[in-house]
Amino acid sequence: MTTNADWDQRVAELWATIDDHSEEDFIARIGELASELPPDNADALFERGCAFDTTGHSDLAVPLYRQALERGLTGIRRRRAVVQMSSSLRNIGRVSEAVALLTKERSAGSDELDDAVAATLALALADSGREREAVSIALAALAPHLVRYQRSMANYARLLIEDE
Repeated sequence: MTTNADWDQRVAELWATIDDHSEEDFIARIGELASELPPDNADALFERGCAFDTTGHSDLAVPLYRQALERGLTGIRRRRAVVQMSSSLRNIGRVSEAVALLTKERSAGSDELDDAVAATLALALADSGREREAVSIALAALAPHLVRYQRSMANYARLLIEDE
């Protein structure tokens, strides 16, 4: 499910100016862009979900993310939808669902959003009372970015969950 480059560009331009708009105006403008595509278009549903999510309406974002995924959202938007929906689920108290989605997502492949998946999973795990596992995941994601201590931090991350 792809959209045209012009539509994607206009969406990106609107997102770049989000701070220039009130919440209501931003949501309306995303809605206008989304309405240019068929009502069941996965990309349009995703962007609507993002607009609600970013403006603090996690409860309205979750169904849109879910619909976008069910309608075949692909590429980086698909993975973003999983991360963002999981974060929204966490925000509305559905933490176990967020943990399950993100745990599955970690084995679904690797890309530039791996650290976002890990960070969001760490937050959800912490909220579910699994703090040691959360810190382990966060440290494991952080370790490759360190100039020094990569090996020791990776080991500490592993030991946090082995010692339980």
